[in-house]
Amino acid sequence: MIRYVSLALVLMGIWLLLSGHYDPLLISLGVVSVVVTVWIAARLNVVDHEGHPIHIVLRLLTYFPWLFWEIIKSNVDVARRVLSPSLPISPQVFSVPASQKTDVGRTIYANSITLTPGTVTIDVRGSQVEVHALTTESADGVKTGRMDARVTRFEGES
Repeated sequence: MIRYVSLALVLMGIWLLLSGHYDPLLISLGVVSVVVTVWIAARLNVVDHEGHPIHIVLRLLTYFPWLFWEIIKSNVDVARRVLSPSLPISPQVFSVPASQKTDVGRTIYANSITLTPGTVTIDVRGSQVEVHALTTESADGVKTGRMDARVTRFEGES
């Protein structure tokens, strides 16, 4: 039940932010559309721990700042290499293990790799993630497993 209420609140918040209309009639129509949407989602049985993962909301407060800092560091490194052609690049493709237990966890891990400049997730097969890295340093950063461990902690026990 809490997932349905949470989904309704999230949808209503998004609706209010995107519509920009706060007239009573439009808000009531928004509430009706949210109720119908949540009812349809309940009938389709898509409001589960992976479809609406509210169990990880509090962990966002520690994971996102860390990820944001990693993105900034990688941006600076890639920008330096673009602006200074004398700095080496050594593109490579490699696989790393993904220790996450759920599809959501593996998706967060793959997207976190891709969000970090200099690395791109090419494929996810089971518990292996195939990655393209621009430099040896960015490849080593993924191969250390720090991001994998962070995402696994972020995912928690599901």
